Amino acid sequence: MQFKSLIGAAVLAVLSNQASAQSSGIAKPDMVLQQVIEGLPKDDKQTIRVMTASFKPGDRTVHHTHRFPVTVYVLEGAFTLELEGRPALTVKAGEAMVEPPNVAMIGYNRSSETTKVVIFYVSANDTPFLDLMSH
Repeated sequence: MQFKSLIGAAVLAVLSNQASAQSSGIAKPDMVLQQVIEGLPKDDKQTIRVMTASFKPGDRTVHHTHRFPVTVYVLEGAFTLELEGRPALTVKAGEAMVEPPNVAMIGYNRSSETTKVVIFYVSANDTPFLDLMSH
């Protein structure tokens, strides 16, 4: 009986510590995207790129591929991605997606407002961000 009481007291202590930590201004992250992916570089060292891009209404990317997965987080507006052989995907402000490696794609802003995105790319060193595709 004492052991159960100790466990109960420990659980209450942890919960009350969490409540007081949250009320004392400690920030807690919100999960936007969690996805199992394949195709990341396996070298001892990699290059990380964090970029931003703005698309005016009607703007598009070049027709391209990436050698490794690319994560896109939409800050404002909506971003539509057409991946070869797959249905188009639209990601809105506050949402994220992973672009798969070695798949031809074009991204669009098909909305009437500016779209702003943050792009996160982990690659083997000296790898270009994208490879152009011919039409």
